[in-house]
Amino acid sequence: MDIRGKKILVTGSDGFIGSHLTERLLELGADVRAFVYYNSLNSWGWIDTFQPAKKSQIEVFTGDIRDPNGVRKAMQGIDVVFHLAALIAIPFSYHSPDSYVDTNIKGTLNVLQAARDLETSRILVTSTSEVYGTAQYVPIDEKHPLQGQSPYSATKIGADKIVESFFRSFNMPVTIVRPFNTYGPRQSARAVIPTIITQLLAGQEEIKLGSLTPTRDFNYVKDTVQGFIELARSEDVIGEEINIATQQEISIGELTQELINQINPSARIVCEEQRMRPEKSEVNRLLGSNEKIRRLTNWEPKYTLKEGLAETIEWLRNNIDKYKVDTYNI
Repeated sequence: MDIRGKKILVTGSDGFIGSHLTERLLELGADVRAFVYYNSLNSWGWIDTFQPAKKSQIEVFTGDIRDPNGVRKAMQGIDVVFHLAALIAIPFSYHSPDSYVDTNIKGTLNVLQAARDLETSRILVTSTSEVYGTAQYVPIDEKHPLQGQSPYSATKIGADKIVESFFRSFNMPVTIVRPFNTYGPRQSARAVIPTIITQLLAGQEEIKLGSLTPTRDFNYVKDTVQGFIELARSEDVIGEEINIATQQEISIGELTQELINQINPSARIVCEEQRMRPEKSEVNRLLGSNEKIRRLTNWEPKYTLKEGLAETIEWLRNNIDKYKVDTYNI
């Protein structure tokens, strides 16, 4: 499928990955409608930081993914939906699991129901590597068992299974897009990489973290976005679930030490109890297989971790005022 000229809806376009995807779609000549979360401040999230010329190219729709009527209205006249709207913070899912069910499961169902009625040509639904839980084998391919180790991951598993059911029941043109840990400019301060970098840039000598032993497979956001694009272009991935992964891993401790070496070598790591996940909930190892996406599309990662971290550090250095460095937000 050619992206140029297509009418495309991006849910969650006000967020981290969604805002980067929106920008990339504009560059490719798509006609983009951005679904942003309605709020009394009329904030469009990261879209508000776009240059006026770029912002003027976007049709912004304010709504709530939990509202089926608003979702249906947003999807009218749309060729392709990239569904990214979700609640994502794992610690907050311990606190408010109901909101994750409403947003992640019911929100996805709203998109699917509208797509079925409106006969939308393509739907790409965002999953997460957290659905796999701690690796039972590596690299983790798409046949790996799913494990709900947090309320967040359980709701994403639920959403994935609803997507699968709509493909099998109604032959819907859906693809489950499963990125491993994405990082880069605009990421929430609750994620580990901006947490480390912002503390270092603020001059803190003690870098406060949770567990240091888990490993992660980190995707730079531009690579993740290109994965979405290549999956939308391919007809071979309809009805499939597809990892976006680098097939490389690094422990949180090793990552932190690398960033300390780059920014402030005198800093040291302090593990805080409040930042620890419950033992059975902690995902100890994530290392994804990218064999399937490479086989079915033209995607391949362009950024090394070192290159991606350098761009992320530079962006955060220029935008640290947007982060509450001294406040731990679950």
